[in-house]
Amino acid sequence: MSYQVLARKWRPRSFKEMVGQSHILRALINALDNDRLHHAYLFTGTRGVGKTTIARILAKSLNCEKGVSSTPCGECSTCIEVDEGRFVDLIEVDAASRTKVDETRELLDNVQYAPTRGRYKVYLIDEVHMFSNHSFNALLKTLEEPPPHVKFLLATTDPQKLPVTILSRCLQFNLKALPQEQIHGHMDYLLEQEKIPADSTSVRHIARAAQGSMRDALSLLDQAIAFGAGELKEADVCDMLGVIEQHFVMDVLNGLLAQDASALLACVHAMSEQSVDYESVLVDVLSMLQRIAVAQVAPDTVDDLQGDQQAILKLATEFSAEDVQLYYQIGLIGRRDLPLAPQLRAGFEMVLLRMLSFQPAEAGSGERRPKAATAPNTTPQAAPSSSASNPVAISNLAAVEPAPAPIKAVPSATDDWTSIIDSMGLRGLVHQLAVHCTLVSRDESRWVLLLGEENKQLHREKFETQLHESLQSLLQTKVQLEIQVGAQSSETPAMQTERKKEERQLGAEEDVANDTVVQSLQERFGATVQAVKPID
Repeated sequence: MSYQVLARKWRPRSFKEMVGQSHILRALINALDNDRLHHAYLFTGTRGVGKTTIARILAKSLNCEKGVSSTPCGECSTCIEVDEGRFVDLIEVDAASRTKVDETRELLDNVQYAPTRGRYKVYLIDEVHMFSNHSFNALLKTLEEPPPHVKFLLATTDPQKLPVTILSRCLQFNLKALPQEQIHGHMDYLLEQEKIPADSTSVRHIARAAQGSMRDALSLLDQAIAFGAGELKEADVCDMLGVIEQHFVMDVLNGLLAQDASALLACVHAMSEQSVDYESVLVDVLSMLQRIAVAQVAPDTVDDLQGDQQAILKLATEFSAEDVQLYYQIGLIGRRDLPLAPQLRAGFEMVLLRMLSFQPAEAGSGERRPKAATAPNTTPQAAPSSSASNPVAISNLAAVEPAPAPIKAVPSATDDWTSIIDSMGLRGLVHQLAVHCTLVSRDESRWVLLLGEENKQLHREKFETQLHESLQSLLQTKVQLEIQVGAQSSETPAMQTERKKEERQLGAEEDVANDTVVQSLQERFGATVQAVKPID
C-alpha cells in the first residue's frame, strides 16, 4: 500500500476529532441535533484551519443512513464514500478552475434534480471568491431559493471579495488560526500514534512555523520525518526550517546583560558557522525582548510555549525595564536598516554593538548617555554628560523612559496596605512584589511584610530595595523594611483585586440572567447567553 501523507491520513472524520474551532462546532452540532438547518453555509479563514474538513463532516452528518445528527456513524456506505471522496451527491467544486459563467450555469442546471442516493444534494464550493461577477449572478437566484433537497457549503480564504448579496444569503462562520499549543499537542498525539521518536523542542519549532495552520504543520512534520530519517531532532528541524537553535538567542541576551562585547561577537561567529539568517535571528531577539518586557509588568501571563518560561522570568528580574525598551527600539530600527548593510553579518553585529553603546538618560536630563562596552581586563571610561559631545549619538532612537509616578500622601489613620501601594505609584515587578504581600506589622521605625511561598521568586534584593525607597519617600522618614516568606493567613491586595473581579463577573451574570428582556428571548426563541463581561 502506498504511503499516505499525515494531513490526509489524520484528517478528522467527525466533529469530536476536530482540533480547535469550538465556537463553530457548537453552532453546527446544535443545528444538526435540533433540526435547525440553513440552506447555505459560508466558512471563512486562513489556509489549513479546517474549512473544507468541517464542510465534509457536515455533508456526512446530513446524509448518514442512520439519520441527520452531529454524530454520523462512519460505518454506513454513505459515510465511507464521503470519507473516500466518492459520494455521488457531494459535489465538490474548485471555484478557481470554474471562473466562466457557462461552467457555473452548467453546474447549477442539475440543482433541480433530486439526489441520487443521499438525503441531500450538497454543493461544496471551495475558494468561492474566485468566481467571476457573472458566475456570482448565476449563483445568486439558486442560492436564495434552492430546492429543499439542496445544501450549499461555501469556503473561502478571502470573504471580502464576495458580493454582499451572496454574504446576506449565507450563515457565515469565521474559523480562527489555531493556537500554537493546540498544534503542538495534536502533533504530539500523532507522533505517539505513529511511534515516531521526537524531542519536544523540534515539535515546538514546527508548531511555531505553521503559523496557525494545522495542514501546514502536518506537511512540515512529514518533511521533518523524512529529513531526519524517521525521527525528529532539534538540530535537523532547525536546519530544515532555517531557524536558529534557541541557545543562540539566549547567548545574545546574556551577552547584552553582561555588557560583554567579546561574548556577543563570539556568539555571532558561532552563528555564521551554521549559515543562519541574521534577520530571523534579530526577529527572535526582538520577540524575546518583548516577552521579557511583558514578564516585567505581568509575570503571571508569561507562557511556556517556547519551553523558556523560567529563563524569561529570570531575565526579567536582571534587565532594567529601560534597557529592554531601548534594546527593542534599536533592534526595530536595525531590522529596517539591515538590508542596507554591506554584509548582513556586519549589519547584525552593528545592531548588537549599538545596543551596548547606549543607555537611557537619567530621569529629567532629557539626554541619552553612551555607555562603554566592557571587555575583559578593561576599565569603562566615564560617559560624557551631554549628547553634544558625543559624535555617535543616535537622534532617532525613540526609547521610552518610564518616569516615576508622582508620590501621593499616606492615607491618614489607616493601615490599608492596598491604599499605601496605590499611593507609592509602584510599577512592574516591584508592584507585583508589593501586591502579593500582606502587611504584618508597622510602627514608626519598622515595617514587616509577608510574601507567600508561591510568589517567592519575586523576593529579590533589587525589588525589595526599590520598595523600601518608595515607602520611605512616601512616609518622608527613614524606616526599616523586612519581607518574610511564609504561609499567608489574610488576603493580599492581589487576591483582593481578583476577588473583586470575580464578584463583578458574578454580579454581571446575575443581572443578565434576571433581565426581563433576556428571559423573554430565552422563553420565546430558545436563546442562550454566550458570554457576559462586566463594564468597568
